[in-house]
Amino acid sequence: MIQSESIETRRKRVLYRANHRGTQEMDILIGGFVADGIEGFDEGMLDRIEKLMDQEETDLQAWILGQRGIPYTVDQALIAAIRDHKLAKAGA
Repeated sequence: MIQSESIETRRKRVLYRANHRGTQEMDILIGGFVADGIEGFDEGMLDRIEKLMDQEETDLQAWILGQRGIPYTVDQALIAAIRDHKLAKAGA
């Protein structure tokens, strides 16, 4: 994060990054989660999302879809929140 960056600017940057992941599946999974919650995300949550988005795309997708176990070094609660968000949207 840039020290003088406002939270609104940071939210816009995170939202853009979440919606331009490289694959349509990840744009939907991560981008949808971020888009629906971005207004309520504080600096701490933005830090968590940015750190998660630094992971390899294929690993991230496999963890979110439950195809592979999530390493203890990765934010398991955030992955669960993304997964739950997608399931809730699918059931709506």
